[in-house]
Amino acid sequence: MDIDFTDIEYLKNPDSITLKADFQQFLLSLDVPTIIDITGINTHKTRVITTLLHGNEPSGLIAIHRWLTQDSELPTPETNIRIIIVSVEAANASPRLSRRYLTNGLDINRCFGSHLDHGYFKRANLIAKAIADVKPEAVVDLHNASGSAPAFAVSTLISTRCLSLASFFCDTIILSSLSLGTLTEQNFDCPTVTIECGGAKDEQAHTVAFQGIKALADCPDLDLYQQKNPVDIVYKPLRMKLKSHVELTYADQDEGNSGVTLSNKIEQFNFGSARKGQMFGWLDEQGLDNLELINEAGANVINDFFTTRENQLVCATHLRIFMATTNIEIATKDCLFFVVNMPSTDSI
Repeated sequence: MDIDFTDIEYLKNPDSITLKADFQQFLLSLDVPTIIDITGINTHKTRVITTLLHGNEPSGLIAIHRWLTQDSELPTPETNIRIIIVSVEAANASPRLSRRYLTNGLDINRCFGSHLDHGYFKRANLIAKAIADVKPEAVVDLHNASGSAPAFAVSTLISTRCLSLASFFCDTIILSSLSLGTLTEQNFDCPTVTIECGGAKDEQAHTVAFQGIKALADCPDLDLYQQKNPVDIVYKPLRMKLKSHVELTYADQDEGNSGVTLSNKIEQFNFGSARKGQMFGWLDEQGLDNLELINEAGANVINDFFTTRENQLVCATHLRIFMATTNIEIATKDCLFFVVNMPSTDSI
């Protein structure tokens, strides 16, 4: 597929014919990244919502379409809303909504903040410019987790407004110090949060996204918003990754495979707890040398978090796990899961 990385379509207060009868028809009508501007009561402020940075994470699109079409007329939010639907080509590739990004393409959510200005990097730069152009008071980036999991937020800083944004969608926010080239890492002079709404096939994830969008749109003043529920803060997770060329499989028992074999029930640990001694899978003769867990100083601290029991991969301490997945493509190309050290059993 030949892609014009400079092409972006703009829609302003689209009518029902443009929005189609359902989100699938609407997605099919799109050819390139699409920006939808909805006029609010206060036209001097704009809030930005991005979605489909990954083509297999549909909750944001589903929720946005529902919000736009729930009544006979477009909603009138308290402020202007700019919606950016990004990886349209990947989302429309067959089978629809199954590809994170196109074959031979790049994950655009690893291309932001680069000095490069070609291909997906150019597209990321244009998306960032489309956000900065409206001088937003908040940016919310909607995603689905790679496995089934409760909703949570991610931000590179914690402020009162970040906590308020998170609370529209969930009750947990992760303070991340990772530098991956994501949209959330960019400075738009306003709070920016990623919302992992839950699993891509979970109806509850679509509901989380819809209710959050509606709450965000209906909030007259983010600075005066009174959170209904407290938001738990999780500090600075690390990414559990395979080393280069290590093979990965999933199974319910040790099958003697090369590399790393994770339990096919690994997703049950998502955003839960794993006690010291908990088994996650099995390793070949290379043991923990198959894996890396890089801290802020660039050191591999895998031995601080995991150990072996014979050839089993087990927790060396009490851990909190999230974004674990059995999607082998995501696990090998991105990461196996994220992990945070729990200070004591009282937190489990």
